[in-house]
Amino acid sequence: MARKALSSEIGNPGPADSGTLRAVDATDDREERVEFLRSAAADCTACPLHAARTRVVFGEGNPRSPLAIVGEGPGETEDRLGRPFVGRAGSLLDECLRECGITRKHVFITNVVRCRATLRDGERLMNRAPTPEESQTCARKWLHPTLDAIQPLVVLCVGGPSASTLIRAGFRILSERGGFHAIPGGRTAIATLHPAYILRQQGTEFDRCRQLLVDDIEAARRKVIELRKAPPTSLFTP
Repeated sequence: MARKALSSEIGNPGPADSGTLRAVDATDDREERVEFLRSAAADCTACPLHAARTRVVFGEGNPRSPLAIVGEGPGETEDRLGRPFVGRAGSLLDECLRECGITRKHVFITNVVRCRATLRDGERLMNRAPTPEESQTCARKWLHPTLDAIQPLVVLCVGGPSASTLIRAGFRILSERGGFHAIPGGRTAIATLHPAYILRQQGTEFDRCRQLLVDDIEAARRKVIELRKAPPTSLFTP
């Protein structure tokens, strides 16, 4: 089957997309649930990250997508624009998605934390990694409810912190990426390298890591197709 045909299985948003949304109950309220969470998150003060943020970066894309992409958290550009994965890392992610026949309208993209984690260096705010407490608070309050609303079949964890939050604490991204893992909610997760990490590599190592990202996106896409073709299960399934 051609890649273009396979990519259509991810599902485009909109009322005209009934074919690719055949597994979704037309009466469900995924859009409404996601927008309710987005509105509520705009005023969140549940952890210290809210103090320095410019915007809450909730996420964007297709709330009916069977594939969700989850990074660590917004950086300076994301904080300014209120959108996930923009700037150089976002451009690289978009390129790799396109190589797999996917665009942002096919997936839902979000992060473990919704606010930029910063530290002050003189007059300038610098990026830092969220603390475990910040990640756990935001995941419990916003990430898990968002995934429950969207109901993706597959979650692509971008970077070690995302994988450590959703797959297993202490996940080793360099040695464990590329495999599939069952996670709560009946979902399947796969982890991949973060585009920001890839951009720090040079020469052949950059090429190798970039290809790994493409390979993992492709694997996630194929897993969606596999799961959509699987027979439904229930308490009465032998």
